[in-house]
Amino acid sequence: MTVAQALAAYMLAAGLLTITPGLDTALILRTAAVEGPKRAVLAALGINIGCLVWGGAVALGLGALLQASAMAFTALKWAGAAYLVWLGLNLILKPRDRFDMTSGAPSGGGDFTWMRRGLLTNLLNPKIGVFYISFLPQFLPQGVPAAPFIFLLAVIHVLIGSAWSACLIGATRPIAGALKKAAVVRWLDRVTGGVFLGFGVRLALERR
Repeated sequence: MTVAQALAAYMLAAGLLTITPGLDTALILRTAAVEGPKRAVLAALGINIGCLVWGGAVALGLGALLQASAMAFTALKWAGAAYLVWLGLNLILKPRDRFDMTSGAPSGGGDFTWMRRGLLTNLLNPKIGVFYISFLPQFLPQGVPAAPFIFLLAVIHVLIGSAWSACLIGATRPIAGALKKAAVVRWLDRVTGGVFLGFGVRLALERR
């Protein structure tokens, strides 16, 4: 896989995963609807900073680990594959019927309080780090230095997330309305589950 192919595949997968609703989506939609677009932008900024912190930590640690030994790579590969397959099967077999729009932080505080809340939403969620460790190495081309390339993938994820956040804030009502429909939520969960499952199998078969 060349660098161009890796980046193209990653952008497609990361784009799909970004639009699948989760805690970040709930926080941004709720903040935009209740507190206004300015505070929603600040919340999204905090979320993105949190992703970059996790991305940097994972890139440094993972880069060192992948260079350490073939045994470390194999252990990480199987752990990541098992995690992604588990996530995928759960989303396919047990998709949600609804997406809770009321989740997120309560009202109150100044403007930059919302950036802090967005930041803490990600920094205090170890699942972000586990997900990065499981997902990002699959797009590492042969012979490319691990740490800088993995951090680049995290930056791309943040850029895609920023674009999606802008869409959420600009179209809060129709997007929130669509995510209240059980069929839409189930479809998104199952498609995302299929992506997770496919990449988990691919990671298990990957050779260094």
